[in-house]
Amino acid sequence: MGTAAFALQHQQVEALYTDHHGWLQSWLRYRLGNAGDAADLAHDTFVRLMVRPRCFDNGREARAYLRTVASGLCIDMWRHREIERAWLETLAAQPETYAPSAEDHTAVLQALHEIDAMLRQLPPKAARAFVLAMACGMTHQEVARELAVSSRMVGHYITQAMLHCMRLEARSLAQGSEAS
Repeated sequence: MGTAAFALQHQQVEALYTDHHGWLQSWLRYRLGNAGDAADLAHDTFVRLMVRPRCFDNGREARAYLRTVASGLCIDMWRHREIERAWLETLAAQPETYAPSAEDHTAVLQALHEIDAMLRQLPPKAARAFVLAMACGMTHQEVARELAVSSRMVGHYITQAMLHCMRLEARSLAQGSEAS
């Protein structure tokens, strides 16, 4: 992208920010009930727009887009908080002698967020079957009853999830070797 095109996109994002940031932050504050989270998510929404600039025909179209991006960020924030809450509940149920270091705590939360992202890419039944079988230790028969499908279908779902995990891992390894 040339310097002139970059400058034009920067001006467009700046104009959108000036015209819509206050409205977006107010909308988020109403939705979240928290001014700090609203400010953070409004900021993140415009950062996304800077990374992937878009042109809009009018203010209503721009606001619809900003609201859609911000809604997705709200969902991500709630999902992350739910994962963190579940992890803290799990820790609270452990004996006090079991206290992970700050580094281990952070690593576990990062891994849980990555697993969540991976599972969200799968069809819902495949993700649920994988979690029930792998994390909860249920047999294929038990998972089949829970999901109201056949045991054979459970095997298919678990295979689908494992293949997806292997593809993600291979992609991650390939990106790591390219960076080296």
